[in-house]
Amino acid sequence: MNLLIVGSLSLDTVETPYGKVEDVLGGSTAYVSAAASYFAPVRIVGIVGDDFPMAEFEFLKARNVDFAGLVVEKGKTFRWGGRYHKNMNIRDTLFTELNVFENFNPVVPPEYADSEYVFLANIQPDLQLHVLEQMKKPKFVAMDTMNFWISGMPKDLEKIISKVDLLIVNDQEIQELSGEDNLFVGARKVQAMGPDMLIVKKGEHGALLINKESYFQAPAFPLEQLKDPTGAGDSFAGGFMGYLAGTDDLSEMNLRRAVIYGSALASFCVEDFSLENLKQLKLADIRKRFAKFHEMTHFDASNI
Repeated sequence: MNLLIVGSLSLDTVETPYGKVEDVLGGSTAYVSAAASYFAPVRIVGIVGDDFPMAEFEFLKARNVDFAGLVVEKGKTFRWGGRYHKNMNIRDTLFTELNVFENFNPVVPPEYADSEYVFLANIQPDLQLHVLEQMKKPKFVAMDTMNFWISGMPKDLEKIISKVDLLIVNDQEIQELSGEDNLFVGARKVQAMGPDMLIVKKGEHGALLINKESYFQAPAFPLEQLKDPTGAGDSFAGGFMGYLAGTDDLSEMNLRRAVIYGSALASFCVEDFSLENLKQLKLADIRKRFAKFHEMTHFDASNI
Protein backbone atom coordinates (compact mmCIF):
# COMPACT_ATOMS: atom_id res chain seq x y z
CA MET A 1 0.00 0.00 0.00
CA ASN A 2 1.13 3.56 -0.70
CA LEU A 3 2.05 5.98 2.08
CA LEU A 4 1.55 9.72 1.55
CA ILE A 5 3.69 12.04 3.68
CA VAL A 6 3.14 15.79 3.98
CA GLY A 7 5.47 17.99 6.03
CA SER A 8 8.61 20.11 5.93
CA LEU A 9 11.84 19.81 3.95
CA SER A 10 14.77 21.84 5.16
CA LEU A 11 18.50 22.43 5.25
CA ASP A 12 19.69 22.09 8.83
CA THR A 13 22.72 23.28 10.75
CA VAL A 14 23.21 21.14 13.84
CA GLU A 15 25.83 21.21 16.59
CA THR A 16 26.17 18.57 19.30
CA PRO A 17 29.01 17.59 21.66
CA TYR A 18 30.10 15.19 18.88
CA GLY A 19 30.48 17.67 16.02
CA LYS A 20 28.75 20.09 13.72
CA VAL A 21 27.14 19.89 10.26
CA GLU A 22 25.86 22.73 8.08
CA ASP A 23 23.09 22.85 5.47
CA VAL A 24 22.36 19.12 5.64
CA LEU A 25 19.10 17.48 4.60
CA GLY A 26 16.41 17.81 7.27
CA GLY A 27 12.73 18.39 7.87
CA SER A 28 10.01 15.98 8.97
CA THR A 29 9.24 14.75 5.44
CA ALA A 30 12.85 13.76 4.84
CA TYR A 31 13.15 11.71 8.03
CA VAL A 32 9.70 10.11 7.78
CA SER A 33 10.12 9.14 4.12
CA ALA A 34 13.66 7.80 4.62
CA ALA A 35 12.51 5.49 7.41
CA ALA A 36 9.23 4.47 5.75
CA SER A 37 10.85 3.69 2.41
CA TYR A 38 12.37 0.49 3.82
CA PHE A 39 8.89 -1.01 3.98
CA ALA A 40 6.48 0.63 1.52
CA PRO A 41 6.21 2.90 -1.55
CA VAL A 42 6.25 6.52 -0.40
CA ARG A 43 4.72 9.65 -1.94
CA ILE A 44 5.63 13.10 -0.67
CA VAL A 45 4.10 16.56 -0.83
CA GLY A 46 6.50 19.35 0.08
CA ILE A 47 8.28 22.52 -0.96
CA VAL A 48 11.91 23.63 -1.37
CA GLY A 49 13.57 26.70 -2.82
CA ASP A 50 15.49 26.82 -6.07
CA ASP A 51 18.70 26.81 -4.01
CA PHE A 52 18.06 23.25 -2.80
CA PRO A 53 20.74 20.68 -3.76
CA MET A 54 18.46 18.17 -5.53
CA ALA A 55 21.13 15.45 -5.40
CA GLU A 56 20.16 15.08 -1.71
CA PHE A 57 17.00 13.28 -2.84
CA GLU A 58 18.71 10.66 -5.02
CA PHE A 59 18.93 8.01 -2.30
CA LEU A 60 15.20 8.42 -1.62
CA LYS A 61 14.31 8.15 -5.30
CA ALA A 62 16.35 4.95 -5.45
CA ARG A 63 14.17 3.59 -2.64
CA ASN A 64 10.84 4.14 -4.44
CA VAL A 65 9.99 7.57 -3.01
CA ASP A 66 7.81 9.49 -5.48
CA PHE A 67 8.51 13.25 -5.73
CA ALA A 68 5.62 14.24 -8.02
CA GLY A 69 4.22 16.29 -5.12
CA LEU A 70 7.40 18.33 -4.62
CA VAL A 71 7.21 22.02 -5.49
CA VAL A 72 10.41 23.92 -6.26
CA GLU A 73 9.72 27.62 -5.75
CA LYS A 74 11.94 30.58 -6.52
CA GLY A 75 13.64 31.62 -3.31
CA LYS A 76 15.47 30.05 -0.39
CA THR A 77 14.73 26.71 1.22
CA PHE A 78 13.51 26.50 4.83
CA ARG A 79 16.53 26.51 7.14
CA TRP A 80 16.82 25.57 10.81
CA GLY A 81 19.74 25.64 13.20
CA GLY A 82 20.09 24.04 16.63
CA ARG A 83 22.71 23.34 19.30
CA TYR A 84 22.40 20.42 21.71
CA HIS A 85 23.88 20.47 25.21
CA LYS A 86 25.87 17.66 26.83
CA ASN A 87 22.50 16.43 28.08
CA MET A 88 21.00 16.12 24.61
CA ASN A 89 17.47 16.37 25.95
CA ILE A 90 18.27 20.11 26.07
CA ARG A 91 18.45 22.00 22.78
CA ASP A 92 18.78 25.65 21.82
CA THR A 93 17.21 26.77 18.55
CA LEU A 94 19.73 29.13 16.94
CA PHE A 95 17.64 30.23 13.97
CA THR A 96 14.50 29.39 12.02
CA GLU A 97 14.21 30.80 8.51
CA LEU A 98 10.94 29.70 6.94
CA ASN A 99 11.67 31.20 3.51
CA VAL A 100 9.53 29.46 0.82
CA PHE A 101 7.98 27.21 3.48
CA GLU A 102 6.20 30.23 4.98
CA ASN A 103 3.61 30.18 2.18
CA PHE A 104 3.42 26.40 1.79
CA ASN A 105 0.06 25.38 0.33
CA PRO A 106 0.11 21.58 0.10
CA VAL A 107 -1.55 20.44 -3.12
CA VAL A 108 -2.04 16.69 -3.45
CA PRO A 109 -1.45 15.53 -7.04
CA PRO A 110 -4.49 13.68 -8.49
CA GLU A 111 -2.51 10.44 -8.66
CA TYR A 112 -1.82 10.68 -4.90
CA ALA A 113 -5.46 11.15 -3.85
CA ASP A 114 -6.05 7.40 -3.60
CA SER A 115 -3.19 6.84 -1.10
CA GLU A 116 -4.33 4.28 1.46
CA TYR A 117 -2.06 5.43 4.30
CA VAL A 118 -1.46 9.10 5.15
CA PHE A 119 0.96 10.72 7.56
CA LEU A 120 0.44 14.40 8.35
CA ALA A 121 3.72 15.60 9.81
CA ASN A 122 4.04 18.54 12.19
CA ILE A 123 2.75 21.51 10.19
CA GLN A 124 -0.11 23.96 10.76
CA PRO A 125 -3.31 22.06 11.62
CA ASP A 126 -5.33 23.94 8.99
CA LEU A 127 -2.84 22.72 6.37
CA GLN A 128 -3.14 19.17 7.68
CA LEU A 129 -6.91 19.42 7.29
CA HIS A 130 -6.49 20.90 3.80
CA VAL A 131 -4.46 17.83 2.80
CA LEU A 132 -7.01 15.40 4.21
CA GLU A 133 -9.82 17.13 2.33
CA GLN A 134 -8.00 16.37 -0.93
CA MET A 135 -7.85 12.63 -0.25
CA LYS A 136 -10.43 10.13 -1.49
CA LYS A 137 -10.84 7.59 1.27
CA PRO A 138 -7.62 6.68 3.09
CA LYS A 139 -7.58 3.53 5.16
CA PHE A 140 -5.44 4.95 7.98
CA VAL A 141 -4.47 8.53 8.82
CA ALA A 142 -1.91 9.53 11.45
CA MET A 143 -0.73 12.98 12.46
CA ASP A 144 1.92 14.68 14.54
CA THR A 145 1.56 18.04 16.28
CA MET A 146 3.26 20.22 18.90
CA ASN A 147 2.47 22.54 21.80
CA PHE A 148 2.83 25.60 19.55
CA TRP A 149 -0.31 24.55 17.63
CA ILE A 150 -2.10 23.35 20.77
CA SER A 151 -1.92 26.83 22.30
CA GLY A 152 -1.90 28.88 19.10
CA MET A 153 -4.50 27.18 16.87
CA PRO A 154 -6.68 25.07 19.20
CA LYS A 155 -9.87 25.19 17.09
CA ASP A 156 -8.10 24.18 13.88
CA LEU A 157 -6.27 21.46 15.77
CA GLU A 158 -9.52 20.06 17.17
CA LYS A 159 -10.95 19.83 13.65
CA ILE A 160 -8.12 17.74 12.25
CA ILE A 161 -7.75 15.59 15.40
CA SER A 162 -11.41 14.59 15.04
CA LYS A 163 -10.68 13.12 11.60
CA VAL A 164 -7.55 11.01 12.17
CA ASP A 165 -7.03 7.45 13.41
CA LEU A 166 -3.77 8.08 15.28
CA LEU A 167 -2.28 11.09 17.04
CA ILE A 168 1.42 11.23 17.94
CA VAL A 169 2.25 13.46 20.94
CA ASN A 170 4.43 13.58 24.04
CA ASP A 171 3.46 13.62 27.73
CA GLN A 172 3.33 17.40 27.97
CA GLU A 173 1.18 17.72 24.85
CA ILE A 174 -1.31 15.19 26.26
CA GLN A 175 -1.56 17.36 29.37
CA GLU A 176 -2.07 20.53 27.34
CA LEU A 177 -4.70 18.98 25.08
CA SER A 178 -6.67 17.36 27.89
CA GLY A 179 -6.09 19.63 30.88
CA GLU A 180 -5.26 16.50 32.91
CA ASP A 181 -2.06 15.83 34.83
CA ASN A 182 -2.53 12.06 34.74
CA LEU A 183 -1.28 10.70 31.42
CA PHE A 184 -3.87 7.94 31.13
CA VAL A 185 -6.85 10.08 32.14
CA GLY A 186 -5.63 12.69 29.68
CA ALA A 187 -5.21 10.09 26.95
CA ARG A 188 -8.84 9.01 27.32
CA LYS A 189 -9.97 12.62 26.92
CA VAL A 190 -7.86 13.03 23.79
CA GLN A 191 -9.22 9.80 22.35
CA ALA A 192 -12.72 11.17 22.90
CA MET A 193 -11.79 13.99 20.51
CA GLY A 194 -11.57 11.48 17.64
CA PRO A 195 -8.50 9.24 17.32
CA ASP A 196 -8.81 5.65 18.55
CA MET A 197 -5.06 5.42 18.90
CA LEU A 198 -2.33 7.53 20.47
CA ILE A 199 1.41 7.15 20.48
CA VAL A 200 3.02 8.98 23.37
CA LYS A 201 6.67 9.80 22.64
CA LYS A 202 8.80 9.43 25.75
CA GLY A 203 12.25 10.18 24.33
CA GLU A 204 14.97 8.21 26.08
CA HIS A 205 12.21 6.22 27.83
CA GLY A 206 10.69 4.83 24.62
CA ALA A 207 7.14 5.07 23.33
CA LEU A 208 3.66 4.13 24.53
CA LEU A 209 0.93 2.90 22.17
CA ILE A 210 -2.62 3.37 23.42
CA ASN A 211 -5.10 1.56 21.17
CA LYS A 212 -8.64 2.06 22.45
CA GLU A 213 -8.29 0.36 25.85
CA SER A 214 -5.04 -1.54 25.34
CA TYR A 215 -1.51 -0.39 26.18
CA PHE A 216 1.87 -1.34 24.76
CA GLN A 217 5.12 0.13 26.07
CA ALA A 218 8.29 -0.07 23.98
CA PRO A 219 11.65 0.86 25.53
CA ALA A 220 14.24 2.98 23.81
CA PHE A 221 17.10 0.93 22.40
CA PRO A 222 20.23 1.12 24.62
CA LEU A 223 22.88 3.04 22.70
CA GLU A 224 26.49 3.61 23.71
CA GLN A 225 26.77 6.76 21.61
CA LEU A 226 24.10 9.21 20.56
CA LYS A 227 25.46 11.76 18.07
CA ASP A 228 22.42 13.76 16.92
CA PRO A 229 18.84 13.46 18.25
CA THR A 230 17.39 15.54 15.39
CA GLY A 231 14.70 13.64 13.51
CA ALA A 232 14.37 10.78 16.00
CA GLY A 233 10.60 11.25 16.42
CA ASP A 234 10.05 11.57 12.67
CA SER A 235 12.17 8.48 12.00
CA PHE A 236 10.03 6.62 14.53
CA ALA A 237 6.87 7.78 12.74
CA GLY A 238 8.32 6.74 9.39
CA GLY A 239 9.24 3.26 10.56
CA PHE A 240 5.83 2.86 12.21
CA MET A 241 3.77 4.10 9.26
CA GLY A 242 5.94 2.47 6.62
CA TYR A 243 5.63 -0.92 8.27
CA LEU A 244 1.85 -0.59 8.58
CA ALA A 245 1.51 0.45 4.94
CA GLY A 246 3.82 -2.32 3.77
CA THR A 247 1.97 -5.04 5.66
CA ASP A 248 -1.53 -3.48 5.35
CA ASP A 249 -2.42 -5.00 8.70
CA LEU A 250 -3.98 -2.91 11.49
CA SER A 251 -4.35 -5.74 14.00
CA GLU A 252 -3.21 -5.15 17.58
CA MET A 253 -0.16 -7.39 17.22
CA ASN A 254 0.94 -5.72 13.99
CA LEU A 255 0.56 -2.27 15.52
CA ARG A 256 2.91 -3.41 18.27
CA ARG A 257 5.40 -4.71 15.73
CA ALA A 258 5.18 -1.34 13.95
CA VAL A 259 6.05 0.44 17.22
CA ILE A 260 9.17 -1.69 17.54
CA TYR A 261 10.18 -1.06 13.93
CA GLY A 262 9.66 2.66 14.53
CA SER A 263 11.81 2.48 17.65
CA ALA A 264 14.51 0.64 15.71
CA LEU A 265 14.62 3.29 12.97
CA ALA A 266 14.76 6.09 15.57
CA SER A 267 17.70 4.38 17.28
CA PHE A 268 19.62 4.15 14.00
CA CYS A 269 18.85 7.77 13.16
CA VAL A 270 20.45 9.23 16.29
CA GLU A 271 23.70 7.34 15.84
CA ASP A 272 24.87 9.81 13.18
CA PHE A 273 24.16 13.34 11.96
CA SER A 274 21.22 14.21 9.72
CA LEU A 275 20.06 11.20 7.65
CA GLU A 276 23.51 9.66 7.19
CA ASN A 277 22.60 6.41 8.94
CA LEU A 278 19.22 6.15 7.24
CA LYS A 279 20.90 6.52 3.83
CA GLN A 280 23.07 3.44 4.19
CA LEU A 281 21.05 1.07 6.35
CA LYS A 282 20.05 -2.33 4.99
CA LEU A 283 16.72 -3.94 5.77
CA ALA A 284 18.66 -6.82 7.33
CA ASP A 285 20.17 -4.36 9.84
CA ILE A 286 16.72 -3.16 10.84
CA ARG A 287 15.39 -6.70 11.24
CA LYS A 288 18.40 -7.60 13.37
CA ARG A 289 17.72 -4.69 15.71
CA PHE A 290 14.02 -5.63 15.77
CA ALA A 291 15.09 -9.08 16.96
CA LYS A 292 17.24 -7.50 19.66
CA PHE A 293 14.20 -5.53 20.86
CA HIS A 294 12.30 -8.80 21.08
CA GLU A 295 15.10 -10.46 23.00
CA MET A 296 15.42 -7.46 25.31
CA THR A 297 11.71 -7.38 26.24
CA HIS A 298 10.83 -11.11 26.18
CA PHE A 299 10.24 -12.96 29.43
CA ASP A 300 8.69 -16.25 30.54
CA ALA A 301 5.37 -15.85 32.35
CA SER A 302 4.61 -19.56 32.57
CA ASN A 303 5.02 -19.71 36.37
CA ILE A 304 2.35 -17.11 37.14
